[in-house]
Amino acid sequence: MNVVVLDGYTLNPGDLTWDELKALGPCAICERTSPDELLSRATHAQILLTNKVELTRHHFAQLPALKYIGITATGTNIVDLAAARERGIIVTNVPAYSTASVAQTTFALLLELTQHIGHHAATVRNGAWSRNKDWCYWERPLLELAGLTLGIVGLGRIGTAVARLANAFEMIVLAHNPKTRSAPSYVRWVELEELFRQSHVVSLHCPLTPENRHMVNRERLSWMKPGSLLLNTSRGQLVDEPALAESLNTGHLAGAGLDVLSIEPPLPDNPLLTARNCIITPHLAWATRASRARLLQVAIANIRAFLAGHPQNVVN
Repeated sequence: MNVVVLDGYTLNPGDLTWDELKALGPCAICERTSPDELLSRATHAQILLTNKVELTRHHFAQLPALKYIGITATGTNIVDLAAARERGIIVTNVPAYSTASVAQTTFALLLELTQHIGHHAATVRNGAWSRNKDWCYWERPLLELAGLTLGIVGLGRIGTAVARLANAFEMIVLAHNPKTRSAPSYVRWVELEELFRQSHVVSLHCPLTPENRHMVNRERLSWMKPGSLLLNTSRGQLVDEPALAESLNTGHLAGAGLDVLSIEPPLPDNPLLTARNCIITPHLAWATRASRARLLQVAIANIRAFLAGHPQNVVN
């Protein structure tokens, strides 16, 4: 079967190999695909791999050869799953490949907000320590995590991994997840309002749905303790960005650590780009080499399973 990778660069910018995928048959690997290029590149494909290129009912009507779509991610919102099912197109994803890496990034953001390592390292490089009258200094308040409360919205695989790290830092862990009640013994389940009101740090780890878009809005931000922190390594659309920028700039929130925004790459006028004490990384939490290697391995295994007649990780 003809395989086409629509946007392979972020998955493999050159430090991994496509050889196992190419061994499955004719294979075209595109670094990026614009909407105008999609149909011409996918015309003869029976198998498509996509990460961020959207595939809709309109596309399926013009791709009669298409039998399989492999999403090289966990989230599935870029593919019209119902339309694919109607046309008999199998759609798969790759769950759980980035759990450790995203949890690690979540705490990297939290530690930067509480210890300001990057800022102070930059001041040392610029000579501030050499000029200092004392043997040490700190330019921003330093915050100890032990004893603080971390509220996790969405206690799936990643949320649970974050809870384990929080427990290791001797934090109190609250969680809200409407779909499950399975949790480690040190996690206390609470309703969403209590989580926002009681937490010193709120961390988002839930998929985006129509119901939770802008879940973190002006009202819920007002519930948060003065001087508290918000972390988002999940989906940017969970947050009302102007409301968060306002809360940061007025000083109600002490800081935010974000790896995702509502539009990526962000528009230059996104208010969070200039908001007070807002650390933003370019959606890199998933992108350690180990994580991407797992992603590629499972994406290829999904195709093999499909070709063998017993598809796995099917999402439609």
